[in-house]
Amino acid sequence: MNTPALVLSNLAIGYTAGKREHQVVETIDAALHSGELVSLIGANGAGKSTLLRTVSAFQLPLSGTITYRGVNSRITAASQLSRQLAIVLTGRQPIYNLTVREVVAMGRTPHTGLSGRIGTHDRNIVEEAMERMGIANLADRMIDTLSDGERQKAMIAKALAQETPIILLDEPTAFLDFSSRVQLMQTLRRLAHDSNKAILLSTHDLELALQLSDRLWLIDKGRLRIGSVDELSADGTLSSFIDNKGIRYDAQERKIKIE
Repeated sequence: MNTPALVLSNLAIGYTAGKREHQVVETIDAALHSGELVSLIGANGAGKSTLLRTVSAFQLPLSGTITYRGVNSRITAASQLSRQLAIVLTGRQPIYNLTVREVVAMGRTPHTGLSGRIGTHDRNIVEEAMERMGIANLADRMIDTLSDGERQKAMIAKALAQETPIILLDEPTAFLDFSSRVQLMQTLRRLAHDSNKAILLSTHDLELALQLSDRLWLIDKGRLRIGSVDELSADGTLSSFIDNKGIRYDAQERKIKIE
């Protein structure tokens, strides 16, 4: 985990309204490494989605720099960026008249060009991505006939087929039942470790994040705090964030308890 896949330096994120800037999170200095699964946590409105959109170049940072494997985002062309990172957002994209296999195959576009012609190698990658996500049996189904959970898995399979060193996911477990959420997090963890991917996902599923993440990025009170679960437990960061009326974080057991 020594290779920085993504580096954020003195980054401030937010939005502009007219001539005024509104900072959501300021002074972010962080690195996402190859071979690790990082969970981005924080309260609703804390800035998790804003951070993911900024890192993936959907919106500009207010200040600071973002580099992908040493290359500044400001000089990274869209075609180059699509080879560096894949992103799966929570918004339901209107896709019709395509099978699951065809949607997943769209992930190969950065490698095939505008012609979209895929060869045997590309097809094998598409099949492997669907297999990894447990949707190989849905390959010939039309994408618009899937449940929300099945569709989410198909979009993640598309990101896997893109074969990028960095994968960003915004609430990937949002539409899944508990068993499927656990399986997905385990799959992403294995993918990070076995395939040396740098994976950053936002989530409200704190219990799973605590158990399966290599590190946490916690947005709280306009600042990003970073560390392993042990580190953020020891310094009281997690207790400060989680503890509330009837809810307590047990730092020794690394569990959230309802009282």
